[in-house]
Amino acid sequence: MALDPQAKVFLDQVAAMGGPPMSSMSPEQARAAYRMLMSMAVGPAEAPVPSEDRTVPGPAGEIPVRVYRPPSEQPLPVVVYFHGGGWVLCDLETHDTICHRLAAGVPAVVVSVDYRRAPEHRFPAAVDDCEAATAWVSAHAAELGGDPTRLAVAGDSGGGTLATMVAKVPATRAARPSPSNSCSTPRPT
Repeated sequence: MALDPQAKVFLDQVAAMGGPPMSSMSPEQARAAYRMLMSMAVGPAEAPVPSEDRTVPGPAGEIPVRVYRPPSEQPLPVVVYFHGGGWVLCDLETHDTICHRLAAGVPAVVVSVDYRRAPEHRFPAAVDDCEAATAWVSAHAAELGGDPTRLAVAGDSGGGTLATMVAKVPATRAARPSPSNSCSTPRPT
């Protein structure tokens, strides 16, 4: 089977960059390399929507989030988005274009969560942050221009795992929302 021409161009660019494998890099070096790869693979948003950086309360301090809200006279569905990257590599910046596209394409208020990453923060730090951020978004959806009755969690790669975990939180847990939907998006190639 032939390789997709766009995938081949991307893989040729990666090969031309050279350098050591990410597995031999420090977390900071691997994050910088992956950020560059993501910018090549995804590119800028064609039609960015208004966005705002905020923080929400978390179990170990403030959690950075980025809120994307397309213009609308009506409350929009809300998507709490968890970036991929194996719980180590990615952040709000690596997934900025993806979140712009998601917000514009649905349309929906998208809240991208910059959870604590490994190896600096051990499991279940990321899960705890994602649960706390989702609970906050659920309680403040109307303030963000969203409809609190239409809340979904989503993510790609490791973020998809986090979305699944947050969606499966037992109803008996205090202050935890029950997202109406959970989905995972494929990682860009």
